[in-house]
Amino acid sequence: MATLILSGEWIKNWEKSGKHDFVQLCKELTEKSDHGNEIKDIQAALYEICLQVVQGNLKIDLVSTVLGEMMELRDDLPSVLADVFCILDLETGALEEKNKRDHYTHLVGACLSFVPEAILKERLDPETLESLGLIKQAHQFNQKIVKIKTKLFYKQQKFNLLREENEGYAKLITELGQDLSGNITSNLVLESIKSLIGCFNLDPNRVLDIILEVYESRSDQDEFFLSLIKSYMCEPVTLCHILGFKFKFYQEPNEETPKSLYHIAAALLHHNLIELEDLYVHLMPVDATIVEEHKQEISEAKQIARKLVTVVLPSEKSEEKEKEKEEEKNDKPPDNQKLGLLEALLRIGDWHHAQSIMDQMPSFYATSHKAIALALCQLVHLTLEPLYRRAGVPKGAKGCALQPLKNKRAPQPTESFEDLRKDTFSMFCYLGPHLSHDPILFAKIVRLGKAFMKEYQTDSRPEAKDKMEILLSCFLSIADQVLLPSLSLMECNACMSEELWGLFKLFPYQHRYRLYGQWKNETYSGHPLLVKVKAQTVERAKYIMKRLTKENVKQSGRQIGKLSHSNPTILFDYLLSQIQWYDNLIVPVVDSLKYLTSLNYDVLAYCIIEALANPEKEKMKHDDTTLSSWLQSLASLCGAVFRKYPIELAGLLQYVTNQLKAGKSFDLLILKEVVQKMAGIEITDEMTSEQLEAMTGGEQLKAEGGYFGQIRNTKKSSQRLKDTLLDHELALPLCLLMAQQRNGVVFLEGGEKHLKLVGHLYDQCHDTLVQFGGFLASNLSTEDYIKRVPSIDILCNQFHTPHDAAFFLSRPMYAHQILSRYDELKKAEKGNRQQQKVHKYVAACEHVMTPVHEAVVSLHPARVWDDLRPQFYATFWSLTMYDLAVPHAAYDREVNKLKVQIKAIEENPEIPMNKKKKEKERCTALQEKLQEEEKKQTEHVQRVLHRLKLEKDSWLLTKSTKNETITKFLQLCLFPRCIFSSIDAVYCARFVELVHQQKTPNFCTLLCYDRVFSAIIYTVASCTENESHRYGRFLCCMLETVTRWHSDRSVYEKECVNYPGFLTIFRAAGFDGGNKADQLDYENFRHVVHKWHYMLTKASVHCLETGDYTHIRNILIVLTKILPCYPKVLNLGQALECRVHKICLEEKDKRPDLYALAMGYSGRLKSQKVHMVPENEFHHKDQPARSATPASQQNGPGGTSKPAANASKTEEGVSEDGDRGKDKPQGTTKPVNKANSTAAKVTTSNGNGALNSTKAVKDDKEKSGKEKKEKKEKTPGSTPEAKAENRREKQRDERAGKEERVVREGKEKTPKADREKVKLEEKSSKDDKAKAGNEEPAEPARERDAIKESKSKEKGDRNAATATLKSPNPRSESAESERDHKRRKLDSHSSPSHSSSVKDNSNELKESASKQHHINFNSVARSKSREKEMEKKDTENTQGRSKEKKEDRKERKRDHTVSDRETSQESKRRKDENGTNSSKNSQSTSPSCDSPMSPEKEKSKRSKSSSKEKAESVKPERTSSGGKKESRHDKEKSEKKEKRDSTAGKEEKKHHKSSDKHR
Repeated sequence: MATLILSGEWIKNWEKSGKHDFVQLCKELTEKSDHGNEIKDIQAALYEICLQVVQGNLKIDLVSTVLGEMMELRDDLPSVLADVFCILDLETGALEEKNKRDHYTHLVGACLSFVPEAILKERLDPETLESLGLIKQAHQFNQKIVKIKTKLFYKQQKFNLLREENEGYAKLITELGQDLSGNITSNLVLESIKSLIGCFNLDPNRVLDIILEVYESRSDQDEFFLSLIKSYMCEPVTLCHILGFKFKFYQEPNEETPKSLYHIAAALLHHNLIELEDLYVHLMPVDATIVEEHKQEISEAKQIARKLVTVVLPSEKSEEKEKEKEEEKNDKPPDNQKLGLLEALLRIGDWHHAQSIMDQMPSFYATSHKAIALALCQLVHLTLEPLYRRAGVPKGAKGCALQPLKNKRAPQPTESFEDLRKDTFSMFCYLGPHLSHDPILFAKIVRLGKAFMKEYQTDSRPEAKDKMEILLSCFLSIADQVLLPSLSLMECNACMSEELWGLFKLFPYQHRYRLYGQWKNETYSGHPLLVKVKAQTVERAKYIMKRLTKENVKQSGRQIGKLSHSNPTILFDYLLSQIQWYDNLIVPVVDSLKYLTSLNYDVLAYCIIEALANPEKEKMKHDDTTLSSWLQSLASLCGAVFRKYPIELAGLLQYVTNQLKAGKSFDLLILKEVVQKMAGIEITDEMTSEQLEAMTGGEQLKAEGGYFGQIRNTKKSSQRLKDTLLDHELALPLCLLMAQQRNGVVFLEGGEKHLKLVGHLYDQCHDTLVQFGGFLASNLSTEDYIKRVPSIDILCNQFHTPHDAAFFLSRPMYAHQILSRYDELKKAEKGNRQQQKVHKYVAACEHVMTPVHEAVVSLHPARVWDDLRPQFYATFWSLTMYDLAVPHAAYDREVNKLKVQIKAIEENPEIPMNKKKKEKERCTALQEKLQEEEKKQTEHVQRVLHRLKLEKDSWLLTKSTKNETITKFLQLCLFPRCIFSSIDAVYCARFVELVHQQKTPNFCTLLCYDRVFSAIIYTVASCTENESHRYGRFLCCMLETVTRWHSDRSVYEKECVNYPGFLTIFRAAGFDGGNKADQLDYENFRHVVHKWHYMLTKASVHCLETGDYTHIRNILIVLTKILPCYPKVLNLGQALECRVHKICLEEKDKRPDLYALAMGYSGRLKSQKVHMVPENEFHHKDQPARSATPASQQNGPGGTSKPAANASKTEEGVSEDGDRGKDKPQGTTKPVNKANSTAAKVTTSNGNGALNSTKAVKDDKEKSGKEKKEKKEKTPGSTPEAKAENRREKQRDERAGKEERVVREGKEKTPKADREKVKLEEKSSKDDKAKAGNEEPAEPARERDAIKESKSKEKGDRNAATATLKSPNPRSESAESERDHKRRKLDSHSSPSHSSSVKDNSNELKESASKQHHINFNSVARSKSREKEMEKKDTENTQGRSKEKKEDRKERKRDHTVSDRETSQESKRRKDENGTNSSKNSQSTSPSCDSPMSPEKEKSKRSKSSSKEKAESVKPERTSSGGKKESRHDKEKSEKKEKRDSTAGKEEKKHHKSSDKHR
């Protein structure tokens, strides 16, 4: 009992103040009127004071007097006090402390005077009563109680049945069965019944039983009988027993309880005449049996599902079916009285009692019985009716009015959406999937949901917001628990599916997908019926998919449609699993989905996303180098399905966005496929040149001729895609995430992935960005695009977008803005003249691009803008191929196709006339569109070119060196953009050509081309596979231009002569001497082009020989792309062919993809062989046979004053610049030192070694008559020595004929001279690859090589033939046969010693700086004397060489020593002459000064050059080619051999004499 804590002070001062305070408290409590609470408070107070007495804190007599006084306060206080004594009796009886029990008994005894004994006898234990003396013996008292209870509750008053008269029962039945339509009331009948009972001594219980029997037979008279029973009945339990007895009677086997009995039981329950708990125990079966039955149903359902999934043999199938039929016949379900009562309750509208019964059973067990489900549905109908009439009935529909229940106690009909929460929603939840029994109710609740959603979306009142949110969650719950499961149990009801979509489409896709997820993964497991349905659906799906082909798509599609109306999640799950295994099913499946409902399409989208996000599936194949085929299949399906059918894309696009946010780029494949199929925008690097040309035109030309598959009717699908992107604000986030993810693929995502996969993912990310950006550019309106894409500086600096991607996204915005501004200006002023239009266009460009010029300044460090103007940078990045050229050929090609199409349509007799007319109209309209587009583009290009003409003078700064300018241009513009897309690759090449054609000041075209062709190794190595395709296309376009200039003198003179890009001297500011800039003549240009071809060969061979997968794959792709323009020279082609053949042999079993690439290229290369020309046809070589190589190796402008030498210098200088500038695009570099810088300037003048002034070329030509005559291919020797040499060479050729035949059997025809030096070259090439900086290790190798060379001469080693192309390094020549000259054509322009000679020249410059001006004036005289000396020396060398074969190895070594000494003397002379010519250019600018090479690399190159010279020095015909380094090594070696070689001195004197004669 709750205690009221009395103050401790009261107890202590009881007599003084405590007593008074306690009495006062009790008075206050009795006066309080608090609906019964005052009794509890008084009880607590009395309990507290009595407890104090029991505990001995207060005296008994003091308390008893107070309690006696208090009895007057209320009449019921003695009873209250007796209750308190009862509680204390129990408490003290349980205590072991006897004194407390004594205190208690004394207290009660003291209170006997004012508490009646009768009350105490009711409340206290017999033992206590005995101790108080109220009863004599407790034992007797207990016996007496038992007897009284027995008499009261168990002893029946017996009626003498013989005394009962049947007539009374007959009269009773007649009385109850009379017509009740008149004024007869239950009270009148009750009086008659009483009379009959009294008159005929009837048993009242039997009378009640008869009343119930009659009520059962007249169950329509509820009102009468219920009031009668209510008046008649005394005890509800008695009535319940009688009803229970009736139910018990029907629980026998094969008995069926009548519905009327259920009805009267329900009516009595409803009117509270009996209690459900009392009646429930009389009903069968018991709850435990029901639970067991439910579990059994679930297990049976699962078993059936397993049977459907497992494969069963036909014989077993038939046996099982027979067993099932027998079981169905034998097992008749027993009558469930609880369900019968439940149905009756629902029929009369007693929802609360019905709910209580359903709560006793497993979920949905009751409603799984159709009768109960229908009864509940009917009750819901009646409840919903008013609200449905108000809000749910569609316009124009009348509907069927329902009669409301007469029962006032039934659930109240709903008037508003808020009322649904009272009972209606809970009724639906009890129905669950069994709402399927009543499609009309299904439609009603769905329509109410639609009406609510409209109200929810329009009602913006803050006070209603919470209520609306609660109602929304209720509707979502109903959809999850009732609507979707019910749809699963409906037999292919397409109307319900569409009706439900009407509600679902108002939910955001997040809510819908949540519902579908629950439906698919959880709903089917909870209900036995749904378990079976799922298994049947899968079985049926298997049946259809096994038979699905392209031919029966229509029939199968209808079956799929029927199956999907009810269970789309299960069907699509199976379909997608099949597609992931068999991608050839995609086309028929997509075609067969045309019979789906809108809801099914939405479910399909969800199922696809779920399949893509399946965490159990690996998105990579087991080799970790390629994406899994299941992912590729699903992506392909996505594209096809979303294009063909109106499915919402938001979920899929958000999924891809979320994956990108998480740093995963695999799923970009899906976006790529969707954009490709829906918008018709393809991204492929395998475009033909015709397609690429079409892609540079307008939108119509792109659609007609730019893609492989002409994708028609993309207007609607692309509009859908665009709307989704804009509505969900996904356009810009996707672009930015893709742009950022490109680097993420490499640096974040690609940590442990295979390099091949990383490259593939990078390409996929990049291609999708290009494709997606293209889609946005062509589909978004100007306003939409500008509103969403921020400015270039924000894109780069804030969003960290790479610059190429940022400009790619901004480019369409600039074009839109310029056009709109141009249109505004045209409207403002009405002038139509072409010139006015152009000026307005230029003004529009300035208005739009000026802010861009300012914005781009922040993208790069300030020093960048010293070399490039921001205007030039922005112009390069903002233009496209559409702006530069009109693809007239592509337009004509497409127009002609349409004309042919029209003609074919006219001639085809099978096409109906109306269709013919339509097709012709379509083709004609397309034709007109294309012609209009061409005209529009032509005008646009003219305007752009005029704008560029006006801008070009301010593009490049004069204060900067041209080399720096070209470097920055390549680094920041050309290289990043040329690998961005195929069209950008073409654009870059065309832009360079355009800048050249515009005669842009300070732009050196020659230097730009040279840098592009000379440094491809690093660029190729750093490309991905697709970037290699684009880079190859870029090189191809660059080569096309060069080839066009190279092929025809008139074209060259028209397009290159007198253009600033072809000046061969760069004049630095403030330098007066020799600043006349001369043009490069045609023949020298051809030499330069040959050098470029050689550099490409060298780079290609290097990449092919690395053995690295990326190098080999990329160079093969690039070579395939540039095949139309390279190789053109036969020996270069043979060099490549040999390497590629080697790759084919090596990679056949190791790396099949490389093998396939190499085989493909090899075949195409062979087919190109017929177009290749010998080197002497590619460019004319005017230098003498022996001096060609030294001249090219010398690489000094003053080496010899012969035009051929000058040409070779030109090539070598450019080559040197290319080699030294290979690392240029990787980052900006600075000059190594002043001397080196100056040397490079002298060597390259414009970066190209021999692009000297034309004056020097002319002088050389005048002074080189004799040299020209010595060239064997062109003219016979004019001197007797030369003639003698010619005769001797012919004899040697005849001797070499036999060996030559052997060589021809190999892959490549290799001269004997090459075989002689194979061993030497192998060492040299190894040094080149290793970039060895030390000369020392090369020394012993050279000596060994010299010995090996002599051996190869004596023995004629045949195996050397196959190794001649082991390395791209140049070979030393010997004059053994005429083919030596062909080989020399390659080598004379290819010596890698050019870079070492640059270094040497820089050293020479240091020594000759003080003599430069003096030497400058004497250079002509020196070159003449030099010419004579060379002639004489060549003659002597030839004679010495004819004797050489007869001498032994010692004599060879002596000759070697002689030649070494001669070389050292000649190099000293050449230093002076080098200084002469170089003085003109000593302050000019060169790219090579910006390209520091490591000392190791330069040493390596010098060592190669030196070793080659020493190996060649056995041939006395050789002239010196080295700088200081080579001379020093020659001297050292000759000094070592002086002691052994006794004839060395004589030989040296002889050579000096011969040179004196020449002088």
